[in-house]
Amino acid sequence: MFSDIGVLELVALVVLAVLVFGPDKLPKVIQDVSRTIRKIRQFSDSAKQDIRDELGPDFKDFEFEDLNPKTFLRKQLDQNDELRELKELGDSFDFRKDLNDVADSVNGTGPEPAAVPGTSAAKTAAASPPSPGTPDLLKKREPAHEERPPYDADAT
Repeated sequence: MFSDIGVLELVALVVLAVLVFGPDKLPKVIQDVSRTIRKIRQFSDSAKQDIRDELGPDFKDFEFEDLNPKTFLRKQLDQNDELRELKELGDSFDFRKDLNDVADSVNGTGPEPAAVPGTSAAKTAAASPPSPGTPDLLKKREPAHEERPPYDADAT
């Protein structure tokens, strides 16, 4: 139940509880909270059992976790051979790799090793236009030489 709460967070909750309720009332509050949680769990288990009884013996293996759409789909894919083939077909596509390839081509990075920024190789790579066979996917290119734009007194 508390598997995702860290030790530091738990200590902070205990300190906060001591400050809010005080050390003399804290044991009583803990008892009340634990009793309420226990009653809620009993109510939930009782409701689940009543539903199973009402459904009859045909649904004896029914689990409420199966009502989750992801769990239901996973269970159906594992049981049905035709759907299993469809799942295998879907697993054969590597959309993440394709998406990374597209992103690399848009960003201008490719299979060739990237030049380290600040080196002369990086400056020539940035200044050189793309080869005639490949499209220029980067709309903005750095200027070939580093010159400041003209000063415009009206713009300031």
